[in-house]
Amino acid sequence: MVHKSTRPTVADIRAMKARGEKISMLYVTTLEEAAAADAAGIHMLSIEGRFFSPEMRAAAGRCFVQVGLPYGGWGKFEGRPLATAEDYLRAAYHFAAMGGDCFYCAASLDIQKVLCDNHVPIVAHVGLIPSYITWTGFRAVGKTTQEAVEVFRQVKQLEAIGCFGAELEVVPDRVGELISQNTSMIMLGMGAGPGADAQYLFAEDVLGHTDGHRPRHAKTYRNFAAEFDRLQRERIEAFREFIADVNSGAYPQPRHNVAICDTEFNAFKTEFGL
Repeated sequence: MVHKSTRPTVADIRAMKARGEKISMLYVTTLEEAAAADAAGIHMLSIEGRFFSPEMRAAAGRCFVQVGLPYGGWGKFEGRPLATAEDYLRAAYHFAAMGGDCFYCAASLDIQKVLCDNHVPIVAHVGLIPSYITWTGFRAVGKTTQEAVEVFRQVKQLEAIGCFGAELEVVPDRVGELISQNTSMIMLGMGAGPGADAQYLFAEDVLGHTDGHRPRHAKTYRNFAAEFDRLQRERIEAFREFIADVNSGAYPQPRHNVAICDTEFNAFKTEFGL
């Protein structure tokens, strides 16, 4: 595991905001994506708890890792959904021991406050929040005065209880910039314009293999979907060729087999009267 001192801390990320530095962030799900992000120099990674492990932490290298704590029916920890502040605190400590640097929590303000009171770096969520989508629908949030005020009010509440940051998802660019400039929290912008403190995308969107809806703010840099399709066709053909070799006797060949000398083989047959 990479030692804590070799990668950024909360203080380092806050200092980047203070200096006006651009922060890059990706949501990843595989060891290969985490390792590639580290090699490329991505600053922050978002990794759900179900994907986080000591191996994932090692692959992430110098990246600052936000671990997503399961919320409600969206995931489980130790076999059951998280419901109480104590549940969330236990999960956060568990992932902190693996090397998590901060923790995404979409639970209620009082639960988030308990985590903050226990000095756990918490990232909350404002704007379009997928786990609350039934209340808003999948749409931009903050295009009216009332909604923009409500988003900023939520940001200030989160700031007041001690949150480290918040995902700022699909809000108007000028709203995102103004909010980012007027909070001490790190605002992780996903479709929130260039004025957010960080630009946050999913690796699957960047790599072009999104399954389903691709959001407006996504930008694709490679066509992995076509490559995955090509690899799947190659898998099928390889399996078909294997079947054909088995049926024809072309596999296995002598070089695939283990030989036994005639003396030992004849003795083996004699043992059983064969």
